[in-house]
Amino acid sequence: MTQADWIAVDWGSSHLRVWAMQGSEVLAHAASDQGMMRLAQAEFEPALLALCADWLRPGRVTQVIACGMVGSRQGWVEAPYRATPCSAQAMPLAQAPTVDPRLELWIVPGLKQASPADVMRGEETQVAGFLAQHPGWDGVICLPGTHSKWVHVSAGEVVSFQTFLTGELFALLCQHSILRHSLSGWDEAGFTEGLELSLDRPERLTARLFGLRAEALLLDLAPAHARARLSGLLIGAELAAAKPYWLGQRVAILGESGLARSYAAALDRLSVPVAAHDVTLATLAGLAAARTRMKDQTCAR
Repeated sequence: MTQADWIAVDWGSSHLRVWAMQGSEVLAHAASDQGMMRLAQAEFEPALLALCADWLRPGRVTQVIACGMVGSRQGWVEAPYRATPCSAQAMPLAQAPTVDPRLELWIVPGLKQASPADVMRGEETQVAGFLAQHPGWDGVICLPGTHSKWVHVSAGEVVSFQTFLTGELFALLCQHSILRHSLSGWDEAGFTEGLELSLDRPERLTARLFGLRAEALLLDLAPAHARARLSGLLIGAELAAAKPYWLGQRVAILGESGLARSYAAALDRLSVPVAAHDVTLATLAGLAAARTRMKDQTCAR
């Protein structure tokens, strides 16, 4: 039986991931599809225990440090946003009520920005973890995903950030639009083509999206080429809009490996200094740093 010193949790809208931790060492990992959107408030604790009950010791309280949508208004308990600009790492955690006496749950707050209005939950922990791994780093951190984030970091502070609905649009178009009949597989040449088209004329995005359907009907456009071009079109439009973030900056990418490679390749074509990093390691480093700061604050009282 794995007996955790503490438990790290990344709880998003769609998925729950947990790690049994001994200091900074991972002892075990588990995951489920019990994301925030699937759960009523009373169901959060059972969903967590379903994955980590065997890591808990009888008669001993185990700290759980969580980030993500678990701290949203619809989550286990709301962890109020911190306003930017703010320290990337000084996060006052919110405690959540638990029924099981073996659990002590703390949630990392998200970040908010008044103008232009924007919010994040979960990515702030990845940013904090990346900075813990790379002290003194300044630049822009790109976090591609369902809702891609571009985060300007300077002197240990989150200066500003911007979110793009790119990943969600890709999923919606693939699954629920007229284009779904024309998309499957992947052809790297299609991605490059879509990327260049969008970077050249981003204002033509919606016309070029329908063009995928027309070319499939009239010109036998291959489904793999069409799907990859769709991704390139959407990411190209995002990069065109995010130019104030990456222009003249070095960029670190934190994301799922395949998607991170696509963003890195796209930025490399724009001659942007870019490096991709492991997002899971950044998440764990951010959760570990949050736990350490909480312990230091508790000892100082």
